[in-house]
Amino acid sequence: MPLAAALDVSHLPDYAHDWALVDVETSGLVARRDRILSIAVLTFAPDGSPTGEYSTLLNPGCDPGPVHVHGLTAERLSGAPTFEQVAGRIGALLRDRVMVAHNAQFDYDFLAHEFARARLHLPVTRRLCTLALNRRVEPPAADLSLASLAAHYGVPQTSAHDALDDTRVLAGILRSSLAEAARLDVPLPLVPCPPRQDPRFAPSPPKTPCAYRNPGRLAPGDQLVQGMKVALTGETETSRAELVARAVAAGLNVMSSVSRHTSVLVTNDGASGSAKARRAIAEGVTVIDERTFLGMLDEVRSGTPHESQDAKKAPEAAAPAAPPAAPTPSPATTATAAVADVPAPGRPGPKHSVRPFGRRRVLVLGGTHEEASAARARVVELGGAAAINLSASVTDVVLFPGGERDRRMTRVTALELPVHASDWLGASASEPAAALARGGAAADVLPRGGVIDLPAPPTAGHWHVSASWAQQPNCEIDVVAFVLDEDGQVSCDGDFVFYSAPESPDGAVRLLCDGPTEQTIAVDLAALPPAAHRIAIAAAIDGAATFGDIGAVQVTLAPGVDAPTTAQATLDAATSERTLLLAEVYRRGPKWRFRAVGQGYDHGLESLVRGYGVDVE
Repeated sequence: MPLAAALDVSHLPDYAHDWALVDVETSGLVARRDRILSIAVLTFAPDGSPTGEYSTLLNPGCDPGPVHVHGLTAERLSGAPTFEQVAGRIGALLRDRVMVAHNAQFDYDFLAHEFARARLHLPVTRRLCTLALNRRVEPPAADLSLASLAAHYGVPQTSAHDALDDTRVLAGILRSSLAEAARLDVPLPLVPCPPRQDPRFAPSPPKTPCAYRNPGRLAPGDQLVQGMKVALTGETETSRAELVARAVAAGLNVMSSVSRHTSVLVTNDGASGSAKARRAIAEGVTVIDERTFLGMLDEVRSGTPHESQDAKKAPEAAAPAAPPAAPTPSPATTATAAVADVPAPGRPGPKHSVRPFGRRRVLVLGGTHEEASAARARVVELGGAAAINLSASVTDVVLFPGGERDRRMTRVTALELPVHASDWLGASASEPAAALARGGAAADVLPRGGVIDLPAPPTAGHWHVSASWAQQPNCEIDVVAFVLDEDGQVSCDGDFVFYSAPESPDGAVRLLCDGPTEQTIAVDLAALPPAAHRIAIAAAIDGAATFGDIGAVQVTLAPGVDAPTTAQATLDAATSERTLLLAEVYRRGPKWRFRAVGQGYDHGLESLVRGYGVDVE
C-alpha cells in the first residue's frame, strides 16, 4: 500500500492534520547540556501525500558522545553546518504542522534548546507522541520501542539510529497507529506546546546536597550539629551567598522554607512578620541572629552521614509514613491509605495461589462511581487488570446501568468484545484462551497499598511512573512529584517538580507530558542525592471537578520510557477529593520500593505542597 494512501485520514476530522515527522540523534540525553548531531524532518498532508523532506548532519561544536550508538564521529560531523545555519529551514517545515516523534518530548526539548541557542522561536504549537499514542492503543507488541512497533506493524527498518531511516519508520508506525486509534475511537493525545525559546526555562544549578541526617531542633545554648536544617530570612550584614556557602561548608542543610523539621531560623529581625518568622514562632523553632550564627559555625559538632544510617537499617524497616503536616485525608480514603504495605498479587504466598481472571483486562462502564470503583477492585482481587480506556488489550466489558449510553459501546459492539452484567464478577470464571494468547509479559497488578521491590541499580535505575485517566472536557489534571528527605520534606523548592518546573535541579526527577490524559514522572535513582528517601507522586485537578467526577486513575511503573510495564494499579478516589497521592518510590534499608497509594484530599494542591515544605507565595 502506498504511504500516501495508508496515511489518508482526511475523512476523519479528529485524525486529519498536517504532519511534521521528526527524529534527532544527539550527543547525550540532557537537552540543556547536549546537542543535536543529525536531524530528519518529513512532512505530510492530511490525505497522506508527502509535502517535504529534509535531513542533515550537524556540527555540534562538542564531543559527539556515544559514537557506538549513533555512529557519528567528530570527523564525520566536522564539515557539517551548525544548527543555527539550518534552523530557518527546519522551522519552515515545522510551522503550522503537528510535530510527530517517538518519545516526542525528548525531540521537542532538544529542538527547543537548539532554537533558544540560535535566538529563534520554535514554531511548534502541538505535538503528537507515537509512544504515548500506542500506550493508549496497547498493541500486543513486545514493548513500545520503535523497533518493536515496527516489527509489530510490519514496517521495514534498515538502519536503526539513522535519523532519516528512523523518520521513515516513524511514518509507517504513525500510519498504523492512526488506523488502530480510529478503529478503537481513541482520541489523539495531542500536547499543546507553549513557547520555549527562552533559555531561562532550563533548571537552575542544583543545590549542594547535605551529606548528614537531620539531628533535630537546636536547643537554646546548644551547639549546631551537621545536618541541621537552617533557614534564613530578612536583611543580613554578610551577603546571603556567603552565609549559605559557609553554612554548607560546615555541613548544615540550608533550606528555602520553614517547617516543623527546621532546626533553626537565622534572622536579625525576629519580629519582622515575614512568612518564615511567623512559621518559626508557630512551630516553636529556635530563632538566632546573624552574629550568633556566624560564631556558632566555628564549633559545629559532627553529624551522622546518611549512608551510615541507611546501613544500620534492616530491610524490614517500617513503611514510609503518610504525607506530613496539615493536609488531612478525606474520610473515605483514610482507612485504606494508612494500611501497611501489601505484597504484589501473583507473587508467592497462599493468599494469591488462585487468580481466576489471570490476564483479563476488564473495562467497567456505567453505574455510580462507588459501583464502578468496587467492580474494578473486584477485578484486581480476581487477578485481572482494570482498564480505564478502551484499547486493543481489553478482553471483557462489565456493564452497569447507564453504561449502554457510553460512546465507547459502539466500538465495543463492533469489536465483538464479551459484555457482562455486574454479577459476572461474583463468579470465578476460567481464563479465556484469547487472553492467554496476548503477547508480552504480564505486569504485577497492585491493589491500593500494593508494594513491589525494585531491582538495584544499575539493573534498572531509571523508572517511569505514568498516570492516565479518561479524557476530561471541563478540567485539567496535573501530575507533580516531590523529592523528600527522611523527614518527609523537600530540601529546596526545586525538589517540587511540576508543569512550570518540570525537572529537579539535579535532573534526577523529571515530568514528561505525553498528552491530555497521561503524564509521567521519570526517576533516575542513581542521580538522587543521599538525603533523598522518597519521591511522592500526586495528581491535582485544575478546576471545580473532583476525582469522583474524573473516575479511575491508572498508574503504571516501567524501567524505561518504552519498556514493558512492571506493575500497574487502578486507583479510585471517593467522591470529593481534588488532590490524590498516587504512588511513592522510597527507600527501605538498602532497597528501593514502589508503592501504589491512592490517598485523596479534599483540598487543592497548595496545602499538599506546603505540607511537604515548599515555600508557596
